[in-house]
Amino acid sequence: MEKLIITAAICGAEVTKEQNPNVPYTVEEIVREAKSAVDAGAAIVHLHVREDDGTPTQSHVRFQECTEAILKACPDVILIPSTGGAVGMTPDERLDSTNTTPVPEMATLDCGTCNFGDEIFDNTMPTMRAFGKRMIEKGIKPEYECFEMGHLDTIVTMARKGEVPGPFGCSLPDGRKLPVVPMQFNFVLGVSGCTSATVDNLCWLVNKIPAGSTWTATGIGRHAFTLAAPAIVMGGNVRVGFEDNLYLERGVLAKSNGELVDKVVRMAKLLGRPIADSNEAREILGLTKR
Repeated sequence: MEKLIITAAICGAEVTKEQNPNVPYTVEEIVREAKSAVDAGAAIVHLHVREDDGTPTQSHVRFQECTEAILKACPDVILIPSTGGAVGMTPDERLDSTNTTPVPEMATLDCGTCNFGDEIFDNTMPTMRAFGKRMIEKGIKPEYECFEMGHLDTIVTMARKGEVPGPFGCSLPDGRKLPVVPMQFNFVLGVSGCTSATVDNLCWLVNKIPAGSTWTATGIGRHAFTLAAPAIVMGGNVRVGFEDNLYLERGVLAKSNGELVDKVVRMAKLLGRPIADSNEAREILGLTKR
């Protein structure tokens, strides 16, 4: 079984300091949380950024500032900027996070519209095609975010058509051959209004992915660690962090993203999975450091 890749989703776009005072907003706080996660064993930081008052933003200027500061503190870490942004942002606004220098190694690509609590997270087919085109043009490997069962079928069908990066060797209309890119999925389970965080649902999704794909499990809220355990045993990877869950255990707020990562590391050791560092994760994911 391959080493376990741990992703830390350090701040998200929705959680606030009122919910947990350790949620980072400023560049300095974001670097602090990224470093705490990497020091604890995370190979990847999934990155949203905020203005200093906590307002979510997709501005490439803010992403650039945060990326440079994180890489100064954690030179080898893999950064996966969000193209999901916050509910209500336009597709163009959301894509601005990919306009940093150097171009990101990876970025998220959300695989369909879904309920998101009382909101609607809007990802139409034209939006997804536009995001796929951007990632093909820039050589960015997507992490495909699946919140619902149908999201998986949708994105694999798009990959077969050459509308998003994938492993199928498709040709574009002008005759150019797309590079073969193994798919990386993140199964985000337990969002209110979306697919529930059960082992049965995780197994169904994992059994449907194309051969050669890699995958990560993200359990939302109280499901963070109950979904991490089966993912570790099944040979998948795990995402934790303040974006998804603010608690170390019932009633105990986490003091840092590093505490959440450390709990997964301890679980993995008990279950016999060694932890991948960032360069080992690049090898598993088929990345070349920019």
